[in-house]
Amino acid sequence: MEFNDYQKAANRTLFGSEQVLTNCALGLSSETGQVVDLVKQYTFQGETLDKKQLVKEMGDVLWYLSQVAEWADIPFEDVASGNIDRLNKRYPDTPNNH
Repeated sequence: MEFNDYQKAANRTLFGSEQVLTNCALGLSSETGQVVDLVKQYTFQGETLDKKQLVKEMGDVLWYLSQVAEWADIPFEDVASGNIDRLNKRYPDTPNNH
């Protein structure tokens, strides 16, 4: 799936028209906290990393992030490609570790 297609598909499930940016920013923070909590439980509490739950929470982060971009009329593809461009400039000689 292309990032811009995801952004439009995700927007179909955005409800409400007031305080959209604030709602999405707060939601992004909350969902990011849930990702962090899963990692904390794995790293410091010896729990098994629940990858299914991690994927769910990462999807929620992606949804909120895409809707912040949608609200600001920024194509999500621009966010992704701009980030990769900056990373490539910042780390030009870093080999792919995969």
